[in-house]
Amino acid sequence: MTVRIGTRASKLALTQTQQTADQLAAVGGFPVELVHIRTDGDVLTGPLSQMGGTGVFVAALRDALLQDACDVAVHSLKDLPVGPALGLSLAATPKRVDVRDVLCARDGLTLAQLPAGATVGTGSPRRAAQLRAARPDLDIRDIRGNVDTRLGRVPGLPGNATDAVVPGKSGDLDAVVLAAAGLHRIGRLDAVSEYLDPDVMLPAAGQGSLAIECRTADAPRKAGSTEGSQGVLAQALAAVDDPDTRLAVTAERALLARLEAGCAAPVGAYAYRKGSLLHLDAVVCAVDGTASVRDKKATDGLTEVGATLLGIELAEALLAAGAADIADLTAS
Repeated sequence: MTVRIGTRASKLALTQTQQTADQLAAVGGFPVELVHIRTDGDVLTGPLSQMGGTGVFVAALRDALLQDACDVAVHSLKDLPVGPALGLSLAATPKRVDVRDVLCARDGLTLAQLPAGATVGTGSPRRAAQLRAARPDLDIRDIRGNVDTRLGRVPGLPGNATDAVVPGKSGDLDAVVLAAAGLHRIGRLDAVSEYLDPDVMLPAAGQGSLAIECRTADAPRKAGSTEGSQGVLAQALAAVDDPDTRLAVTAERALLARLEAGCAAPVGAYAYRKGSLLHLDAVVCAVDGTASVRDKKATDGLTEVGATLLGIELAEALLAAGAADIADLTAS
């Protein structure tokens, strides 16, 4: 049996999918084949928040699964909508890597060292809002493109390739903000000038995590359930699933779901297990960075139900503190 693994065709997507495919093949003992799927997010132009949010990177892969064009699909978890997908299951969440955002700036500058009026590029309303809160004197620019294209906007970064240059948009920014996880996976951490502490910039829900999705009939069968499979693929998926990562992202995604927050909402969330507790820290910002509501909670309920309740409870606390008044959550 050859397991077909659906992926977007970007450099980052192919790299992280190949790494996941290698893991599954090693555990399951079966051959794997990558199936390239073109998504709306790869075709459409303009801000993500104006084209349907992060789901634009997911819909085509999900259709491929449902149409039996592939057996599993690998996503960046932060791209996965929080609502359920009929007939599909989040089968595995491999061990999470660095959740932080990073600054990639000219001359190795840090966020504090950037001069007033410096231009900083990001395609994320969450990053833009937190940047404006930390440095209201910066000029935040909306950008799109793959990782190499974004790095190419900053002059002098190590490893910048000439073939990634976009005419008129090369070396025109002082810095860009990206996810550490993506740079790590494609070997571009040499471009990082500063790792941004979560106290300064909370990551997106699911950042640093991958999501392996499959048809529900092929997903690992949970204890006490008759749904799912106990076949070779299901066993391999269960083997690469990291329980602590699943707990963390379950809490983060439950918070987003309760806030009804999507790609256009400047919401940061980070959950992590420490000892016998699961901690969750979250922030909701005004888009212009002039206001924010931040809170944290913890639970000793180290189950998916406990993690879900933690996310809901923290979302309720944020809403009670006025989160909906400073960010248009339900419109996102």
